[in-house]
Formats: sequence, structure tokens, C-alpha cells
Amino acid sequence: QVQLVESGGGLVQPGDSLRLSCAASGSSIDMSTMAWFRQSPGKGREFVAVVSWKGGLPDYAHSVLGRFSISRDNAKNMVYLQMNKLKPEDTAVYYCARRLSVYNPIAARTTAWYDYWGQGTQVTVSS
Repeated sequence: QVQLVESGGGLVQPGDSLRLSCAASGSSIDMSTMAWFRQSPGKGREFVAVVSWKGGLPDYAHSVLGRFSISRDNAKNMVYLQMNKLKPEDTAVYYCARRLSVYNPIAARTTAWYDYWGQGTQVTVSS
């Protein structure tokens, strides 16, 4: 059974940094596309970042470009999201997602494309 468990969320001040982690279990993530999405109260789940199975071709939402960085460690079955210069509008529940196939740059930005989701971790940016 494939499972994704996010961790690392919390309450921080504007300008601070956080590193989210996603631990995958049940099978290797070697051949999977991995992504992060987020959802704020009253809004739909939105794309944040995605990384292909070899770690290359990362793609980011415009709102986080230059501040967030996605990475993966296939040997540890882990995916990370380094978030710098956090803003109040980054406040959301952050979800890890997994697609058991090669990277598709258009489909990878849509929630429907993913096979598995974690339960989410709350990130709150407030002074």
C-alpha cells in the first residue's frame, strides 16, 4: 500500500524559512513524478512544485518561483520542499502527491493527474 506522509509544517513569521518533508512508503519512488500542492481555506488545491523521477526538470508555480525549491532523495524515498522568504499568502495546508509515471509538464500541474496524496501539513505565516 502506497502511503505519503508530510511533516515540517508550523507557524512562522513573514520572511522565515521552512522545510517540508514527504516520506513515501509501500514502494520505491524511483519511477514516480513527485509534487507539492497547497490549499487555503475556501480555495481549491493549487499546484506549487513538481520534480521528475531523476530529480531534473523542476517546475514551480509563478507565486513561489525563486523562493521555493523542490528536491528528492530516491534512496531514502523522500521528497522535500524548501520554502524561503515566506509570505502570509503562503499560509495553507501543503500536500505531497505522487504519480506512478514519467513526467508530463502540463498534466503535472493538475490534481487529477496524481495517483496518491498525503494527509497534508499546515503552514501558517503570520506576524
